[in-house]
Amino acid sequence: MAATAIMSDADRERVSAAVAAAEANSAGEIVTILAERSDDYGDVALAWSAAVGLMALLALAIAPGFYLGIYERLSGGWVHQWTPPLVFGVALLVTTLKFASMWLLMLWRPLRLWLTPRPLRRARVHARAITCFKVGAERRTRGRTGILIYLSLAEHRAEIVADEAISARVNPEVWGDALAAMLAQLRQGRTADGLIAAVERVGEVLARHLPRHDDDVNELPDRLIEV
Repeated sequence: MAATAIMSDADRERVSAAVAAAEANSAGEIVTILAERSDDYGDVALAWSAAVGLMALLALAIAPGFYLGIYERLSGGWVHQWTPPLVFGVALLVTTLKFASMWLLMLWRPLRLWLTPRPLRRARVHARAITCFKVGAERRTRGRTGILIYLSLAEHRAEIVADEAISARVNPEVWGDALAAMLAQLRQGRTADGLIAAVERVGEVLARHLPRHDDDVNELPDRLIEV
């Protein structure tokens, strides 16, 4: 499901308003990003397809009579002697068919994601959040006070990444409350409310550690970024 499909214009405005309100009491600059997914996991699809192909080849080696019998029936019983080239040809055919079948199945993204190990999904979300942070927030403010709230829908994971001035004052574990507040809303299907809850918790922390200065200006956009 695309990120744009679950967020109305009113939802986007609510998130932007929450960011503006949170920044009103601190020098922090909050950036929110909503991603449909953090990776295509094409390498996972390739790995599973190759594994299925190899397992078919192993099965042929262990019990050759099964596949060779199928080939004999399909050929109308014309095979009277199994030569090495013919055996290798059958092995190549079976492996190719199994590989292609699994690859086609893996085109269905829910299955591909389900077969992706959880640690790998977690690592890909974290890597994408870091990339987005480097592009959209890191060192883009005078005081290095940018902070990213990143939500990846397909993986059901979120990340909070802070710039130097914030990370020097706030222990990363503190953001756990903001992530928990977000995920509690997401479990109820309320994506916008989840983002707003995280923004509010982050704003409270920033207000304590980085209070707003009189000459503070808005350096990063308040709008929700959807990728």
